[in-house]
Amino acid sequence: MTITEHTELTRRFADDFTALQEAVLARMNGICAPEVAVALEHPSLAGPIAIALAHADVLARGAVRRAELSTQSPERLRRLRIHAHKVRRARSQAEALCKEQRARRLTGRSWPRDVLEVRVARRAFPAAFAEALRQELRDRGLPDGTPQAPESDLARWVWDQRRAGDELLPTPVRELLDCDDDTFVQELLRDAREDENPHLTHDAVVERWSRHARAAQAWGRYAIGRAERDVLTCSLSARRTGLDALDDAYQDTAVLAARSREARLRVTELHDRMQACMATGPFADLIAQCRAAASARFADAEAESWHSVRELTVRHRTNCPERTDGCPHCHRAIAALLADTGGIGDGEHPTATNPADGDRYAVLADLPDTAVVAVADAAVADESALCGYGWAAEDGTAGYGDSLASSSGEAEVIGICEAALSLLEHHEDAPVVLLCDSAQAVGVVDAALRSADPAAAHRILLFPESRQVMESLLRHHHRHRVQVRWLKDHIGHDLNEAADAFARLALRCVSGRIPSSAARKEEARIRRSPGSGSGPLSAAA
Repeated sequence: MTITEHTELTRRFADDFTALQEAVLARMNGICAPEVAVALEHPSLAGPIAIALAHADVLARGAVRRAELSTQSPERLRRLRIHAHKVRRARSQAEALCKEQRARRLTGRSWPRDVLEVRVARRAFPAAFAEALRQELRDRGLPDGTPQAPESDLARWVWDQRRAGDELLPTPVRELLDCDDDTFVQELLRDAREDENPHLTHDAVVERWSRHARAAQAWGRYAIGRAERDVLTCSLSARRTGLDALDDAYQDTAVLAARSREARLRVTELHDRMQACMATGPFADLIAQCRAAASARFADAEAESWHSVRELTVRHRTNCPERTDGCPHCHRAIAALLADTGGIGDGEHPTATNPADGDRYAVLADLPDTAVVAVADAAVADESALCGYGWAAEDGTAGYGDSLASSSGEAEVIGICEAALSLLEHHEDAPVVLLCDSAQAVGVVDAALRSADPAAAHRILLFPESRQVMESLLRHHHRHRVQVRWLKDHIGHDLNEAADAFARLALRCVSGRIPSSAARKEEARIRRSPGSGSGPLSAAA
C-alpha cells in the first residue's frame, strides 16, 4: 500500500466515526487488515480512537446488562462479558497512549528554563514562592492567580492578549456563554441526542463544555437507571419494550461519554496552546523577568530557606555530569533532600494524627446521653444512576432503600436524609446525630441544615429524588435536632459496617442482582450482626 493510500485511509478514519470504531474493534479482536492496523497507528488518530472506545465501552456494558435482564443464554452472556472486558482494556490503553503523546509533545517543546536555584526553590517551597510571584505580578498590574498556581491565570491573560484583536464571537457561541448552567447542560443533552452542536468546540466555550460534560453524562445514567427499574417491574416474558428503552438509554449515554472525552481532549489542547503562548516572544521575556524578580522577593522573605537552597545547589554542581547544561532534571532530587533534612518550613505538608483505635468514638464525646446516634452509608452502580442507601442506629434500629444519584456524594446525602427523617419520627425531643464517611456529603447536609435552604445542597444534588428528600428534611419541624458529623471509614466501627452492608444489599435488590428470598436471608444476617451493644438490629417502622 502506498504512502498516499495510507494517508487517505487515515483521513477517512478521522472523518468517519463509524468506520474508525469498526476498525478499532477489529484490531482489538485481531481481525483487521494490515493496512488498517498501520493507519490506526498514526499519531493524529490517538484522540479519536480514545473517543471511539469511550463510546464502545458504554455500548458493550449495555449489551451485558440487557443480556442479564433478558432470557439470553448463559453462553451468550459470557461472550458479551468477555467482549466488554476487552473493550474496557482497549480503552485504558488508548487513554494511556494519549497521555504518552502529550508528554512527548511537552517534552519536545522549548521552554525557557529558570536557573537551578529558582527551580529548586519553586519545588521545595511552592507556597512561599507562589506568594512572592503573586506579589510581583500584582505590582506589575498582571493577574495574580492563586497561591497554588499563579501562572494559570497568567496563561489566561497572555492568551487573551494574543486574541485581543479577534473579531466578535458568533451569536451561537455568545448564547452558550451567557446561558445558566442548567440550560447549558440541556444543550449538551440536545447535542448528544439530537443534533451535534459545532459551536461547543470554540475556544471560548470548550472549557465550559468540559466542566459540564460530567453532569450531562449523569443524566444519561439517570435514564439508564429509570429504564432498569421499569424492566425489573415486568416478568421476563414481558420485558421486550422495557429492554428496548434501556437500549436507547445506553445509546444516548454512549454518545455522551464520547462527547465528554472529546471535550477533555479539546480543553487539554487549548491549555497546551495557552502555555505555548507563554513560552515564546515578548511574553516569555516578561514571565522570565517576573520569575527572576519573584526569586529575589523569596530570598528576602525566606532568607534561611534561600540559604539552604543555595548551599545544596552549589554542592550539587560540583559533581553533576549535567552541570554544563544547567542541571535540567536535578531540581526535584535537590528539593527532596531539603524535605528529608527538614528544610521545608512553610507549613505546606501538615501531618495528620490518627487517633488510637480505642479513641475512635471520641467524635461523640460531647453529646448528651439522650442523643440517638446512627451511621449512614450508600452504594452506587457503575453505569446506572441506581443507588442503595442504608443506616444503622445505636438503639438497634436500621433501614435501607434505593434511589437515583449522579455521584457517590449525592447517594450519601440521600442516605443521611432518609436516616434522619426516620429517626426524627421515632424519637421525640432527642438529638439525632448522623455519622457518615463522606466529608462532601456531611458538609453539604450541614450547610443546608444551617441555612435552612435546599439551594445550599444543589451543588452536588443533581436529580429530583435527592432534592426532594433534602427538602423534606428541611421542612421537618424538628430538623434543628439533627446533626451530621464525619466518621473515618474502614476503622471497624460496627454501625458503619452494618450501614455499608445494608447499602450494598439495597443496590443489589434494586438492580435485580439478588433474588428476593436471598435478599431476605441477607437482611436477616446483617440484622443479627453486632451493632453497638444494643443487640440485633431491628427495622424502623
